This record gives sequence, C-alpha cells and structure tokens, in this order.
Amino acid sequence: MHIRIIGTGVMGRGIAQWAATAGHTVELADARKEAVQDAIEFVRHMLARAASKHRITPEDATAAAERLIPLDEPMAPGQDVDLVIEAVLEDLDVKAELFQRLERILPARTVLATNTSSLPVTQIAARLSDPSRLVGLHFFNPVPLMKIVEVIPGELTRPDIPPALVKLVQETGHRAVTVTDTPGFLINHAGRGLATEALALLEESVADPVGIDRIARDVLGLRMGPFELMDLTGLDVSAAVIDAIWRGFRYSDRLRASYLTPNRVAAGLYGRKTGRGFYSYAPDAPAPAEEPITGDADRPVQVAGDGPDADALRQTLARAGADLSASDRAIVLVPTWGTTVAAAIFGDGLPTRRTLGIDALSLDTPRRVLATTPAADPDVVRDAQAVLTRSGATVTVVRDTAGSVAQRLLSSIVSVAASIAERSIATPDDIDAAVTAGLGYPHGPLAWGELIGRRRLLTLQEGLHRTTGDPRHRPTRWVTERVQLGLPLTFGHTEK
Repeated sequence: MHIRIIGTGVMGRGIAQWAATAGHTVELADARKEAVQDAIEFVRHMLARAASKHRITPEDATAAAERLIPLDEPMAPGQDVDLVIEAVLEDLDVKAELFQRLERILPARTVLATNTSSLPVTQIAARLSDPSRLVGLHFFNPVPLMKIVEVIPGELTRPDIPPALVKLVQETGHRAVTVTDTPGFLINHAGRGLATEALALLEESVADPVGIDRIARDVLGLRMGPFELMDLTGLDVSAAVIDAIWRGFRYSDRLRASYLTPNRVAAGLYGRKTGRGFYSYAPDAPAPAEEPITGDADRPVQVAGDGPDADALRQTLARAGADLSASDRAIVLVPTWGTTVAAAIFGDGLPTRRTLGIDALSLDTPRRVLATTPAADPDVVRDAQAVLTRSGATVTVVRDTAGSVAQRLLSSIVSVAASIAERSIATPDDIDAAVTAGLGYPHGPLAWGELIGRRRLLTLQEGLHRTTGDPRHRPTRWVTERVQLGLPLTFGHTEK
C-alpha cells in the first residue's frame, strides 16, 4: 500500500515507522519542509535501534528505511496514494481545511484518515465535498509499541472503509477495534472510570494522592496510580479530556468532572513537564515514604461478621500469629463491601472507638487498606496497622467511605466500560482488548467484573448507590441485566 503521512511530530513519526516496517511505501510531508528530513532521520534511527534489540532484522530495517519518501509539501500530486493519515494539530478547523485541500488533489479512491484523539470524525468529514471517504484512525504513542488502533467511522463513512482498515492494521500485528464516533472514542472514554473516581476520592478527603496511587497499584494491580498517570500525561491534557467527555455525554453523572482540576491547571501544576503536579519532581524532592509502624502488634483483634470475607480475614490473621481472643481491649475489624464501617457499627452495635474497616479487595494483596471513622481511637488505629503488618503486608489508612478506595475505583472502571457496551460504542471483546492494550490494566474491565463475580459486583454497586445516594454509582443496565439472566458481562447483544 502507498501511504502518505502528513505531520512529522511524535505521532506522525511513529505512524511512519509502523507503516514502513509493515512493508508499505510511506510518503512523509509537513507544513515545514525542513521537518520532513529530520523526521526521516529519526525514523531511520529508530529502525536501526529496533534491529539492534533484535525486534526486526538488520535487512528489514534497511528495507523499511528505503521505503520512506520525503515530500516537499503535503499537497504534492499523488495518483498512487491509497491512504492519507493526518497527524497535525488537534484543531477541527486545521484538520478540515487540510482534508478539503487533499480531496481536491488526490484520486477519489484515496481514503482520508484522521489521527484525532478527541475531535468528532463526523464533524471533520462534514466540511468535505465527499464526507464518505473520511475515517478516524487513532494510534497511541509510542505507535510501534502500543499495539492498538481505534478505527472510527463517521456517520457518512463508506461501509467498505472500516473493515479494510481493520485488516490493514491487523496485518501489521496491531489490534484494531472499530468504535462508534462518540466523545473520547473507546480508550480515552474507558480511562475516565479510574481518573474521575480517583479525583472524587480526593475531593472527599478519603485519602491523599500517594495513598490512592499505592492502593491502585498494590491492590488492583495497575502499573501506575491515577495521579501518577495524570502527572505523566499532564493535568492540562487530562483535565481537558475529562471535561470534554463529560460535556460530550451531556454531563453524565458517571463521568462527572472534578472541581479540583481547574485551579490546579490555572496554577500550572501540570505534573512532570512543569516540575510539580500531584507530586513534586524537583531534584531534591523526597520520595513518598511508607508510614512508620509504631503500634502494638500483639494487641488482640476480633473480626466482626460472617461470610467469606470475614473468614478470609480470620485465616490471614491466624496464619500471621495474631491474637484472636475476645476482650474489651480487642481491635474489631470489619471487612466492608460497598458499605461503610460506620453503618456496621450502627447496625451491629460494635464498639465505636475500637472498630475499623478492611477493604475486602485488599485481603489477598500486598497492601491492606484500613478504614477509620472520626470516632476511632488513634491508638487503636496504630495498633491495627501493626497487627496487619504481621503477615508481611503494608498498610494504608484511609477515611471511611462506602466501598473504600479499591472497590470504588474498580466499580467505576467496570461501570464506565459497561456503559460503553450499553451504547454499542464497541463490542465487549474490543472493549477489553483495547483497554488492556491501551491503558495497561491487568484485565479488561468487563472480564475483571467477571473475575470478581458479576453478582458480587452488582452487590457492590447497589451498596455504593444506596449508601451514598450519588447517581454516579448507579448500577448499569448492562451489569444488572446479565446478573438477572445469568449471562457473563462479556456477553454482547448479538451473541447467541
């Protein structure tokens, strides 16, 4: 295939390397002529580097480099061009004007693709004489390593174009997912589940960014915590995406933006690129340290309640040699699932000052999440931390909230993915594949819900919604329906 790439920034260069490595002839063009040769030299360097790391052979690297063709300007004649991929400024007017010019000089058979990450494909296409030839083709950075591409047909895109592009992408070893033209498309939309809930937890002073990030990594198994990720991406970018998707879905409660971000953006607290965000990146900034353990690890402890979570906690404590004898001095631990410690104290008549909560999701992980109420005795909290570390786990103390931190994050991740499936924005299989490849989650969100147990997940969401009254926690129809019908969360509308 003969591909023209317009825009030689980070994305354009990555797409060029991807296409040339796959055996396609690649034209490179940019509004700045001098940028083209720089881009070609960069891609050649990356190809040589890939060969040195044995990702490709030296012969394939040389052949790919020879397939790179510099153009003097983007509007050069191109009778042989099969596909144009635009990777220029993320501005609707700029992109639309570029495609208007391209459709006048390139053959009608040439497919026009925009690498937009957020602009509606249909709105760009609406500016063209023939909107049927435009499609979204959204790559992720770094393109050669992020093996996922979103194919986004506009409302008027010719029906033969998306499957042809899916085939093209998958022949290169990348996964292609077909996505409805909606705000955030698939991966950016799915990522709001983690970010918006993390910001909500911070709003409510449940935990600080360090605590939430540690729980996200150690309990949920994420590669990066949500605040680390926002600092890496840049809060200016993350906040804009959060707001755009929230507005795009007409202020959906589930995607609600946080009041915390506008002032931080105004103050320039973007993250790594400004030296300070949710964390400080100054050369002398100390790394966040774990809270020292100073309590009495031999203090007696009791586990309140029955059921699998309570039994698992008792077994964990027993294996660690904890004193499980009952006494007026014993710490009372309550495993919570979608509810609060305060509700358990009130409902079961537990001692107010000695009762603390444990996030049930954290029981089999390297980190225990200990929830405290305003009535808890500080000495009890310190001693509980010491008792819980007997098993070798670390402990993060958080403020009591329905479901605690990990449960709320996971529930939101699954709920946002389920709402994507409900709207038929993408198939369940594509949702899970795209999120694991694009966001690095340990499981696709729908498969993750199945791993937890769909009935148990629904109980969690019902508890969050009932306890808080917040519509952001309302169980999705997707989850409720599949529990009622005995179907897996990964089961799509058209499956038999």
